Amino acid sequence: MLYPTPSLTPADHDVLAEIETMRESLRHQIQSRPAKWAQGLRKFLTADAVAASNSIEGFRVSTADVQDLMDGERDVDVSDENRAETLAYRQMMTYVQTLHDVTHFSYHSSLLNALHWMLQGHRHTKRKPAGQWRGGPVYVTDPRDPTIAAYTAPAADEVPELMDELVAWLNTDDGTHPLVRAAMAHLHLVSIHPWADGNGRMSRSLQTLLIAREGVLAPEFSSIEAWLGRPGNTWEYYRELQRRGGTYRPDQDVSGWIRFNLTAYHQQAQTVQGRANRSTEVWGLLLAFTGPTGLDERMVSGLHDVAVVGRIRRSHYEQAEGLTRQQAQRDLRDLAAAGILESVGRTRARYYTAGPRFPEDVLEVARRPMTLSEPYGDAVG
Repeated sequence: MLYPTPSLTPADHDVLAEIETMRESLRHQIQSRPAKWAQGLRKFLTADAVAASNSIEGFRVSTADVQDLMDGERDVDVSDENRAETLAYRQMMTYVQTLHDVTHFSYHSSLLNALHWMLQGHRHTKRKPAGQWRGGPVYVTDPRDPTIAAYTAPAADEVPELMDELVAWLNTDDGTHPLVRAAMAHLHLVSIHPWADGNGRMSRSLQTLLIAREGVLAPEFSSIEAWLGRPGNTWEYYRELQRRGGTYRPDQDVSGWIRFNLTAYHQQAQTVQGRANRSTEVWGLLLAFTGPTGLDERMVSGLHDVAVVGRIRRSHYEQAEGLTRQQAQRDLRDLAAAGILESVGRTRARYYTAGPRFPEDVLEVARRPMTLSEPYGDAVG
């Protein structure tokens, strides 16, 4: 038995309408911007989602470092464990993103287990097998005290039947709003906890996949994983899951879970819209800056990353602009010689940050914090 999808309140419908308006507006904004700008934002949001979702599980790598690892950089100052977890999650998330427009698509156990292998294959052991349902009990410990089981998942012999039910539910259109179905899919999977490890990230990724399959936005703009990874929100996420009880009890009202997810969708849409607006403004200011100085317009993408991400490496700039290694190195050296950028580190570990002559108005815009509203009218969370 799965949790029944609760009926939406008038307030829920109002919040959903606001989310849809923001997402449609963002879709048009992205389509109207230069391809390089949109691709850069997509890459940043993917890295941000990977960094945030991994951080919930205790693997802490900054968004900038995740971007570097995604670009194939080897000299990134992270532990071997964090590197492995980042690259595994990035591989799985990349595949999830490619599924957004696949025709003749259907959910099935083999797909879910294949995704799990991408995520956990590097940790595969007999005791904690990857890519297959668990064979024993599993517990979620209390984040404040690991000796206490905050949740005990269904017995292992119940998992195959529960997962068959979930797959059948995923393949049935019951007329529920796609964002609500995505939230319910997350709750179903994380409650069943079908694998020995990696259930949280798999559940968040399944939610991202359902949102992406909706088709309004490219999948990079659809995930709420970055929102869930903010420390205060992570605590609320744990607390909301704990409200479901210490064991699997699907015969209960989960309206609170839906409201929590609608808040996440709304505030993540605000966040992405704010990033898009800020990137647009930064891009325009940099175009105005490079023109009179005689700098090549292709340098705008590199300067944009320095402003909004905080740094850039040669490999990232090279890939973004389709340059040779020598061209990218020359551009960045010239910008450093002019004082616009500042070189940090040596050889392969070198990256560039804003130098003393980087335009201050650009940095002011890039560093300006945004304010998020609470969709249900309470104090901002």
